[in-house]
Amino acid sequence: MGKREFSYDEIQNVANITRGLSADGVERAKSGHPGLPLGCADIASSLYFNEMIYNPVDPNWRNRDRFVLSGGHGSMLQYSLLHLAGFDLSLEDLKQFRQLNSKTPGHPEYGHTVGVETTTGPLGQGIANAVGMAIAEKMMAARFNRPGYNIVDHYVYVIAGDGCFMEGISAEASSFAGHLKLGKLIVFYDSNKITIEGSTDLTFTESVKDRYLAYGWQVIEIDGHNIAEIHDAIEKAKAETTKPSLIIAKTRIAKGAPTKEGTAESHGAPLGEKEVAGLKEALGLPQEDFYVSDEVQAMRERNIARGKAAQAEWEKVYSEWREKYPELAAEWDAGVTVEISPDLVDKLPKFNVGEKLATRAASGKVLNALANEISNLIGGSADLAPSNNSFMEGKGSINPDDFSGRNFNFGVREHAMGAIVNGISVYGGFRVFCATFLVFSDYMRPAVRLSALMNQPVIYIFTHDSIFVGEDGPTHQPIEHTESLRLIPNLNVYRPADAEETKLAWVDALKRTDGPSALILTRQALPVMEKPADADFSKGGYVIYKENKPLELTLVAAGSEVSLAVEAAKILDSEGIGVRVVSVPCRDEYEKQSCEYKASIIPTDKPILALEMGIGTGWYSISPGSKIEVMSIEEFGRSGKGEEVAAFFGFTPDSVVAKAKELLS
Repeated sequence: MGKREFSYDEIQNVANITRGLSADGVERAKSGHPGLPLGCADIASSLYFNEMIYNPVDPNWRNRDRFVLSGGHGSMLQYSLLHLAGFDLSLEDLKQFRQLNSKTPGHPEYGHTVGVETTTGPLGQGIANAVGMAIAEKMMAARFNRPGYNIVDHYVYVIAGDGCFMEGISAEASSFAGHLKLGKLIVFYDSNKITIEGSTDLTFTESVKDRYLAYGWQVIEIDGHNIAEIHDAIEKAKAETTKPSLIIAKTRIAKGAPTKEGTAESHGAPLGEKEVAGLKEALGLPQEDFYVSDEVQAMRERNIARGKAAQAEWEKVYSEWREKYPELAAEWDAGVTVEISPDLVDKLPKFNVGEKLATRAASGKVLNALANEISNLIGGSADLAPSNNSFMEGKGSINPDDFSGRNFNFGVREHAMGAIVNGISVYGGFRVFCATFLVFSDYMRPAVRLSALMNQPVIYIFTHDSIFVGEDGPTHQPIEHTESLRLIPNLNVYRPADAEETKLAWVDALKRTDGPSALILTRQALPVMEKPADADFSKGGYVIYKENKPLELTLVAAGSEVSLAVEAAKILDSEGIGVRVVSVPCRDEYEKQSCEYKASIIPTDKPILALEMGIGTGWYSISPGSKIEVMSIEEFGRSGKGEEVAAFFGFTPDSVVAKAKELLS
């Protein structure tokens, strides 16, 4: 058995105090989920006070164990233990559970509450994030550990419930974890057989045990209320170094509640004053609200001392390692800060005016150049690397026996891929991207949304961006997807018009540190266009073709439609009509610019024609108060050659010219 700081009786005492705090928090808020905190208090108390290695006063210590509450609705469990374990979360914070702008919101939020490693709530996302963290641990260890210096050596723990295991994302992520033999991933399955609608027998009768055995996991079954069994199971999980471990813990939802234990009624509503009083009586707690005993107060100080000692022991080895391996130390420092060189763009491929190539192909060239400049840039595709042009040549691939590479083969697992890269990103030390077809961004949307919510600088490569996908037809021709992604707050969506814009989009995305970016790229070749000397890509929109006569009309577009607009503008110019073309590669950035700048780019006193090979709703807001028409596609695509499908929907120079003249008349 491993060393334990606290006795089983002491852990039981913490668990009961945790139950009281959790019940009080939900009761005061008149909102929340008491069932999970009461049912998992024994497991979580064991983790925080005996099993996990971390320092509450330095919660960002690099070699800490990570904990993910995948069933984030039970957040009061984590908040209670963060307070009791010595983190900077006060009893007063617990009393503000679910109140506006409190540190204890309804679900754990990354960057909002100290000690919370990732935002959870959408079920299954947490498990997949944890897989990403466990992968990151293996990758960091492969890069930086040396004989006698295991400076990266920790575990990732998860508590997840029936809902997490029903969601498909957990299946994808767990399959990948088993394939990669992530031996430092330990997941507790809170198997209480209760969901909102009642018993899991209503709908969930599979053998989770057999499923995870088939994934290549070690499976251990215990009584989730027996602290000795919890400890022994963790020791057994740690002893198995080539398989992730699933500890199936049989628990009772709302453990200790006199009439609601084991019932669906306790899942998502306050227990009620009478039930809370009965719970406290059964646990031997005083009826005082938010009670913490003197014994547990003293345990907090011991736990803080334990964490400080663990970090100090690591710091000693770490200091010796830095002295012995200064080049590795420099790489470690660079990875932690993830700084981007200000002259990065000058080190990337240059594309000549008139050259024709798909923006996905240009992205591949840029990515491979970036891979040589940014040593911690990692990523992969959902089985589409040859199509996405997302493989970094010569950089190796992650596999079960070697985590020193930089490419991932995620397999056909878009749901999990998006969440796994979020886990890698919040872990720290890497810049991460992932890739698939734009139409499959729907599979990843919850993870993309969480990336934006957590301010994570993940880069999403979405290729095959329009009806020019052609013969694959409407199932693979994205129509609503680009506009749908633009609706996600804090997600910068870049739709570059040519290879040069693609390069600049990559650089801008890498410079972002406060949110994710999506690169929307073409399958078909596009010409590299001449840009005016004063063009400023970083502002999200700029004049790419200046009028040669007094301005009568502005054509506005992004992506492949920009070169189409330029072709049409040249025809209109030849007929004596003054036309300007504005490329808006990133509407998110353009909308942040001053009114003066935007008016100088898209004058408000002249009509505007916007082009979008997809849903065009958002373009009506590009210049408020102006006369705007949008050429768009408001229905699903067709199967056929890309050029023929485009012509069918009216996206040809002649059709744009006709629409422009109609608008001017």
